[in-house]
Amino acid sequence: MTEDQQDSIGTSRRSGSRSRPARRRRRPPAFIAIPAAIGLALFALPVLGLLGRAPWSRLATLLGSDMALEALRLSAISSASAAIISLFLGVPVAWILCRYEFPGRSLLRGLVLLPMVLPPVVGGAALLFALGRRGLVGSPLYETTGIVLPFSTGGVILAGAFVAMPLMVLTVEGALRSLDHRFERAAETLGAGRWTVLRRVTIPMIAPSVVAGTALTWARALGEFGATLTFAGNLQGRTQTLPLAVFVALESDRDTALALSLVMVVVSLAVIVALRDHWWRSG
Repeated sequence: MTEDQQDSIGTSRRSGSRSRPARRRRRPPAFIAIPAAIGLALFALPVLGLLGRAPWSRLATLLGSDMALEALRLSAISSASAAIISLFLGVPVAWILCRYEFPGRSLLRGLVLLPMVLPPVVGGAALLFALGRRGLVGSPLYETTGIVLPFSTGGVILAGAFVAMPLMVLTVEGALRSLDHRFERAAETLGAGRWTVLRRVTIPMIAPSVVAGTALTWARALGEFGATLTFAGNLQGRTQTLPLAVFVALESDRDTALALSLVMVVVSLAVIVALRDHWWRSG
């Protein structure tokens, strides 16, 4: 065996000995794996229980009932409307919070994110006291226009936008903060105006995050329960969304509740998986 061959064998052995610990580190230690498995089971078991009890043979019939169809229709309309409102209002809010310094900005950001940590019932009560028929804004609104937001489809949309818009603001603000400003400055040095820079540079660069924020907002509005119940009520065909229909059906028709719950789980999981595999990674 030549000296070069011996050196190459020794090098391969040394590299192999160095690579073995790296391969061992791919297996998590027990003190990490055990609590991680318990945590994953906490999320997986409820879904498995729902799948195991779902009335698969009657699923189409249950979802075709009048209550289910009305709840599906109202949820689709209200969640899509709340997502559109959050898109047109949340993006400017995120822009202001990210790009401008002014007194009280931290307090304003706290107010914007408050619905994320506020109990939904408390959020619905706050909406009622502010926009109800005798509320701070609702009273003059009713006196001048006759519009009553509580216990109406408009109230459902407003409640969904209230609890879901913070997700849009967080997503877009994070994208704006991580944006490479050299592209914007380069466009400005070439003579582009503020509107042109916004339309041709900034918006295309944050577009994946805007789409992700819209999808998250829609999914959150679709699953809203507490604020909707408190502010808009639970009137079938008018304010009864899918979560409210599940709540009512649990008392009288367990199979319908399971079928509607299954629809919400599938839709929400599909949104999360799509965002994780495409939009977030692109961003």
